[in-house]
Amino acid sequence: MSMEISNNYSNYAKSSTSTAKEDNVTTSTVELKTSTGGTKTEQIKTGYSNVNDYSKYLQGKYSYMNTGTTSMQGVTTTVSVSGAFLKKCMNDPEKAKYLEENLAALPDCASYAVSHAQGTLTSISYEIDANGNITGISSGTNDPDGKIAKENAERRAKEKKAAEEKAAERRKEKKAAEEKAAERRAERKERMEGTFTVSATGTDIKSVTQNIVAAASGTSSPTGGSFDIKA
Repeated sequence: MSMEISNNYSNYAKSSTSTAKEDNVTTSTVELKTSTGGTKTEQIKTGYSNVNDYSKYLQGKYSYMNTGTTSMQGVTTTVSVSGAFLKKCMNDPEKAKYLEENLAALPDCASYAVSHAQGTLTSISYEIDANGNITGISSGTNDPDGKIAKENAERRAKEKKAAEEKAAERRKEKKAAEEKAAERRAERKERMEGTFTVSATGTDIKSVTQNIVAAASGTSSPTGGSFDIKA
């Protein structure tokens, strides 16, 4: 079982912020929307000179971002943000707000996915592309205890056994038919023993007779005189 959901970054609503600068990095106090529909006050930073420093800042707050496989609600989870989008966010407060809003909501979203999934989730992944579009993918099973797999295996085993028994029965019937045919051939042969019919054709009755006798006895026709009969 797998599911993929995409969300586009567009028409993101602007909100009022308060800011403070330090070494070109600006700290802004903003209201971030939460996964439950409310808001929370949060400080976000922008103005970084390179993506690496910006990534370190974000990973300090959201340890699951771009750090490989982690676990949320006992489910294997990965969160990947495009370096191209990080570059756009690091100097754009509105994009940065959008990114942090979604990163902050991830644990609650993973919890929701686990509790509302049809079956048991085995993995979740979120990917944010260069344009800020979010793709979520979940994988799982509808048979966590293996009951369905066991039933299917038992059914397949029964079907295989039935097919083998049917094939064995067909082989048995074929063998019986062959044996019966052999018996019929033997019976015909026995009935034919002691009787025979042979024929010969010619213009000399003596040689015709000799040929009939030879054919019946399995010997060669004798040579010698013949009747001198003309038609």
